[in-house]
Amino acid sequence: MPAIFQPYHMNRNRNNRGQGPLLPPERSGHCALRRRRVSLANHAYLVSSATIGRHRFFLDFHAGCAAARCFENRAFLGDARMLAWVLMPDHAHWLVQLGESDPLSLVVNRIKSASARYANRALARKGALWEQAYHDHGLRKDEELRGVARYMIANPLRAGLVQRIGDYPFWNAIWL
Repeated sequence: MPAIFQPYHMNRNRNNRGQGPLLPPERSGHCALRRRRVSLANHAYLVSSATIGRHRFFLDFHAGCAAARCFENRAFLGDARMLAWVLMPDHAHWLVQLGESDPLSLVVNRIKSASARYANRALARKGALWEQAYHDHGLRKDEELRGVARYMIANPLRAGLVQRIGDYPFWNAIWL
């Protein structure tokens, strides 16, 4: 069959002669990233998630309070431990230490689901609040957790939302 008439998966990897069957195309984007994501028990992760369309839902104080209450709730964290968090108008950062059993994806999904449910109630709306994807960075043993938390929590200062971090209502860290 001429290459122009071959389905995409047969036309891909044209230099694959003699190396066995051609594979279907790999999934790209966030799906591919999630497939290779690894969670290590008892390790700390810096997680960031944006709201749908970067909409500034948490400019509403009551929605911010509703979401923030979920970030330290043991029912949503499972055996993980929230070390620090900051809620910005259109995104959040969480510094999470995993426990023995719950993988990072489960912990993040529970936090996002619960905070969306409660914030939506405060906003009298329905539907998705968080983007499906999130970014995570596994912290190495030599990275200082407090330094990462300080940088993360200073986000409202860098964004010009407040002059002093004590004036910003939506953050917390275990070291206080």
